[in-house]
Amino acid sequence: MKKRSLLFLAFIVIIGFIIPKGAFASTGSEGINEKLGLPIVVYGEALTESQKSRVTELLEVNQHEQVDEFTVTGQDLANYIGGNPNSNMYSSVKILHQDNGTGLNIEIVTPDHITEVTKEMYANALLTAGVENADVFVASSVKVSGHSALTGIYKAYEAKGVTLDKERMEVASEELDVATSISEKSGIDQAQVSKLLTEIKKAIAEQNPATKEEVEQIVQDQLQNLNIELSPEDRQRLVDLFEQMRDLNINFDQVKDQLDELAGGIQDLVNDEGFWNSLTSAVKSFFQSLADFIRSIVS
Repeated sequence: MKKRSLLFLAFIVIIGFIIPKGAFASTGSEGINEKLGLPIVVYGEALTESQKSRVTELLEVNQHEQVDEFTVTGQDLANYIGGNPNSNMYSSVKILHQDNGTGLNIEIVTPDHITEVTKEMYANALLTAGVENADVFVASSVKVSGHSALTGIYKAYEAKGVTLDKERMEVASEELDVATSISEKSGIDQAQVSKLLTEIKKAIAEQNPATKEEVEQIVQDQLQNLNIELSPEDRQRLVDLFEQMRDLNINFDQVKDQLDELAGGIQDLVNDEGFWNSLTSAVKSFFQSLADFIRSIVS
């Protein structure tokens, strides 16, 4: 009897480690939030029925009693950010609006299928476009770069009556292109690129540059601070990008707290590169010890 009790206890411990914390969460019994509105789901037009079904599972759409659903097309890509209207759209998103001051939180549900854009890159671009106070979940059932998910977010906001400036959306898309291109061409870690963009925005908020030369100096200072070496061409792309933002009078001071929080999170990624390796070792060690313990009580 004692052995059975110990085995049951060991089983409970194992389940606690294996099942995600949200597995027993409410699946919609909380009802509809009339203040914030329904969750929004935007599916890529190119998804087959089976792929769409899979994305629905990944985004946990069925946990909500009701959702507003939309489809994003290549023509939307052209309308919102000047992309190719013949593009195939696969990236899909779920958006949960939050109260003012909550901030912008991004989760890439399928990181293996979003090959170029990180959640920090999404956050930076969305803040540039003027999107705040939401939880955004990105998923794709096939491997894609992840750029088109931005269009789905923009379409969802417009459909819900939130006006976003088209020029800011186009600049945000350009920012995403620059970020992924620099990371790919220069071999710089994506987290470092995201931190660079965030620190430049923070410096712009603090210094309020009045000329292109001042923007160029800010870019150069942050490259030096982060010990990042870029080609003259990539350096110029950054200067041109942030000069566009200055011309549009994008006020990053309004989201400075969010930028501070984003920068801190990115720095944690940069500093803790070996974290998951350490965690994996610790978990393996735990389960090995647990297996030895179980063997000892049943033998």
